[in-house]
Amino acid sequence: MAFRFVHTADLHLDSPLRSLSLRNPELAALVGDATRQALVRIVDLCLEEQVDALMIAGDLYDGDQTSMKTARFLATQMQRLHEAGIAVFKIRGNHDALSKITQELVLPPSVKVFGGRAEAVELKRGGLAIAIHGISFARPQAPDSLLPKYKAPIGGAVNIGLMHTSLAGAPGHDPYAPCSVADLHAHGFHYWGLGHIHQRTHHAGERMVIMPGMPQGRDINEAGEKTVSLVTIGEDGAVSVEERLTSLAQFARVTVDVSAAADWRGLMDRIGQALETERARTRSGHLVARLRLTGESGLAFRLRRDLDLLLAEAEQRAERTGRTWVEKLELAVVTPSLPGQAVSGDPVQELGVLMREEVLPAHAFRQEVRDLVQGLLDDLPPEARRLAGHDAAAFDAFVDTVIREGSEDLVARLAAATGEEG
Repeated sequence: MAFRFVHTADLHLDSPLRSLSLRNPELAALVGDATRQALVRIVDLCLEEQVDALMIAGDLYDGDQTSMKTARFLATQMQRLHEAGIAVFKIRGNHDALSKITQELVLPPSVKVFGGRAEAVELKRGGLAIAIHGISFARPQAPDSLLPKYKAPIGGAVNIGLMHTSLAGAPGHDPYAPCSVADLHAHGFHYWGLGHIHQRTHHAGERMVIMPGMPQGRDINEAGEKTVSLVTIGEDGAVSVEERLTSLAQFARVTVDVSAAADWRGLMDRIGQALETERARTRSGHLVARLRLTGESGLAFRLRRDLDLLLAEAEQRAERTGRTWVEKLELAVVTPSLPGQAVSGDPVQELGVLMREEVLPAHAFRQEVRDLVQGLLDDLPPEARRLAGHDAAAFDAFVDTVIREGSEDLVARLAAATGEEG
């Protein structure tokens, strides 16, 4: 008889909205409730597939939470599994170690929460012996590898390990319980159910090592559909993994080249088409899009001047598309270059040409902007500095964007002030 379970991690229940604009209360409510709905979907999947267990590899909570509404919601979902005879095995991650709910919540007896010392729970499924290993974070920090603390594989059993780890490190993630994938493969467990890194990864090798990613993204930096693993261990000990969709709302960056748009209506049509295309390939219930308009267009001045109108009309197109939202609108549209001549004798447009062709390319000017940006970044907390990229090339590209978009904004404001209609 096979042993089947669902493996997930990093739900971050009721985590606060971070980059999402709260000016749209409906969108804020949708995303704010999405982590709960992801857990409901996970429990529904367990019930529909009649699995033997749900395994949570850390960060079920999102830090120092005090809301007992979260506690009651979680207890209700765990009770649904308990009544269906489905066990839950959970380790605490760095965020769970901060949560007061962790210490106060009373869960059904079918929920096993591993402690700060290595444990192995043995059970039988027909003729199949299973050993589930886990260690929880006792404190929010875990600078050393936890792997040496895990027990050796139990002979004659299929060994499953739960670990919350940053592995060898990942962009945007601080190091927690670091270890190498090679060491995990060599440890002898049949399946490693990992948590902490929010991007799904199957680390190929002799054993099955899966980082499931988070089951629900919370902002544009957690874009894409989110899933869990449905794992089956056959009577012969063979392990197979299926990926199952859980995200209610899916974030996506949608780029729209507006160069070919002859007028405002044509531009809005291109935005509508791009949203419809992205919606058609989105499997999650809702699409939350960050629009980025690019290209050369004579509408560049007007787009920057009337950004509020542009966003309102883009949101209307999203509403007409259905289950689609515009989270933010970014402009990277520039005025077409007219080499060798001024533009219609208009002083504002002449200034724009002068800036693009002589001022902005100047090394001294660029270095001044670079130093200014670096100074501003130095005053920010480390986690906020990532907006300028993770290496020198990305930083230089960020500076180029600041210079280009800043000059376009300046010319657009001057055009508006002098009655320019674009």
